[in-house]
Amino acid sequence: MQITDRINQLRKEKNAIILAHYYQVPEIQDIADYVGDSLGLAQQAAQTKADMIVFAGVHFMAETAKILNPDKLVVLPDMEAGCSLAASAPEADFRAFVEQHPDHKVISYINCTAAVKTMSDVICTSGNAVQIVESFPKDAKLIFAPDKNLGAYINNITGRDMLLWDGTCEVHDILTTEAVIKLKTEYPDAKLIAHPECKAAVLQLADFVGSTTALLNFSKKDTTQQYIVATESGILHKMQQQSPEKEFIIVPADETCNCNDCPYMKMNTMEKLLSALENETPAIELPDDVIIKARKPIERMLEISAKMGLIK
Repeated sequence: MQITDRINQLRKEKNAIILAHYYQVPEIQDIADYVGDSLGLAQQAAQTKADMIVFAGVHFMAETAKILNPDKLVVLPDMEAGCSLAASAPEADFRAFVEQHPDHKVISYINCTAAVKTMSDVICTSGNAVQIVESFPKDAKLIFAPDKNLGAYINNITGRDMLLWDGTCEVHDILTTEAVIKLKTEYPDAKLIAHPECKAAVLQLADFVGSTTALLNFSKKDTTQQYIVATESGILHKMQQQSPEKEFIIVPADETCNCNDCPYMKMNTMEKLLSALENETPAIELPDDVIIKARKPIERMLEISAKMGLIK
């Protein structure tokens, strides 16, 4: 039996749902029940009626699904699929940082560990970060963690002065203005679209800045025929599916390739996904107290997002 057929059979037998991020390999995106960015995936995890969630993404995403579904089985095809951004905010260091600023509210980007979520007042994603920040009074003292690039971008467009944790995503932070300018020279008619986890200098060159879903929607609706894309390579699969007549050029991580892959996202494979369904492992397990504490700021994010029409 083909891997795809076996996955489909087990998914039906076990009442399982496959959630996949846009940065997954194309074949996983194509077989998933839902493909989205962190906000959409969190919403799907919160609403699912499935008994089993197979999360084709990275560890913090599967943790979020478990926090929202403590009684469901949540499996991650490869437990080693971590996140450089989440790893940049170790629990002990972040706790000490928060304790040094007791008068600050904490807004944490969803790309963080469950432990960091327990220390947060509200979670955000790149798709709702501005709205989450603006839900606080203008004079509120805020900590934004762990991505300093996203935090600086929000500070810039909102006029805020949030205190930023010094963390970055290695996939986005590595992108340089030199690489962007080189591509803009080669493709003078192309628009540069960028994820706000990129450095400020790259974002200043962009024609459009937005979350993964926002980049996808912009490239679909905009009339330009060429796009230089400053984010992870996996998004090109969906962009090309939705706009087959357009050309998409990824900003490369270095001069040796024409790609910018997250090594953790690409650890998941169809074979590992099948194994997770068959064996119901590796399963995400979290202490009850962590689930209870981490759930509150996630639910707060979903409430604010729904109120502002960002999700339905």
